[in-house]
Amino acid sequence: MQTKHSVLGLSPVARAFLLTTTVILATARVTSAEQPPDAPYLVVLGIAQDAGYPQAGCRKPCCERAWNDPSLRRGAISVAIVDPASDQRWLMDCSPDFREQLHNLNRICPPQNGHGLTGILLTHAHIGHYTGLMHLGREVMGSRAVPVFAMPRMRRFLESNGPWSQLVSLKNIQLRNMADGQVVKLNERIRVVPFVVPHRDEYSETVGFRIHGPNHSALYLPDIDKWKRWDTPIERVLADVDIAFLDGTFYSDGELPGRNMADIPHPFILESIKRFAVLPASERAKVRFLHFNHTNPVLDVNSHEARSVTAAGHKIARQGEIIGL
Repeated sequence: MQTKHSVLGLSPVARAFLLTTTVILATARVTSAEQPPDAPYLVVLGIAQDAGYPQAGCRKPCCERAWNDPSLRRGAISVAIVDPASDQRWLMDCSPDFREQLHNLNRICPPQNGHGLTGILLTHAHIGHYTGLMHLGREVMGSRAVPVFAMPRMRRFLESNGPWSQLVSLKNIQLRNMADGQVVKLNERIRVVPFVVPHRDEYSETVGFRIHGPNHSALYLPDIDKWKRWDTPIERVLADVDIAFLDGTFYSDGELPGRNMADIPHPFILESIKRFAVLPASERAKVRFLHFNHTNPVLDVNSHEARSVTAAGHKIARQGEIIGL
């Protein structure tokens, strides 16, 4: 990724927006290779856990500062795949903050036709990852046959439960099948591979995505149980990509007083830092944590915890950053 966003094919209006908006853009490169002007890229639209930040009903100090300062607020998890050459955009996850996220995406890379939403790829059926689909219905956008890529259980959940089933019956969305480890060819330059991971799967299976562009590859894995519960070593997956967006829901144990955090077995950021410490610096630099619960202290970029992430050679995903593919 280049430090000048013009190499990503952004319009002058989009560049002006990026200079004046509160979103933060990454300046670190994925590699040192030159990024062609029309190369595909990723846009981070949301970095918070399902409920966003601040969280509804939270009056604790962790959220109070964001209630008082709107510039600190962060949307629920979503990352866009953009191909400026073909004017195509896909969302990985469709969060409750879809309205603002689509608006921000449209300002960063204005679509040439309509809403410019080529498709949506869903990881699983927890509220932060699919409930934004409601905006595609007749009460809002009245979309026509937006492709929604889903795993088998996720597809059955959408087909069998309202109001999502109405999106299907009214043809607001068109469900497309995905399978574990099977390539989804988005266009001639971009392909995505879903892979199943262990997680709390009440309504659907859970997947992450490997995204392959013409120049770079990325990993999108916002939700998973402890690394040891996965039969695939995360280090092996990390070695095969240029950048990795990983589950950083909680920084450490004890973050939710009064609750047994073993019942919410995300890998703590501290656990990931310890596990990755043996890796070369080049591997550790690939990691960008996201999907932060409202209690996670790394949401304060000036906190000791946030500094510990960067000191370990990793990064904290930033809302609005752009990563070349």
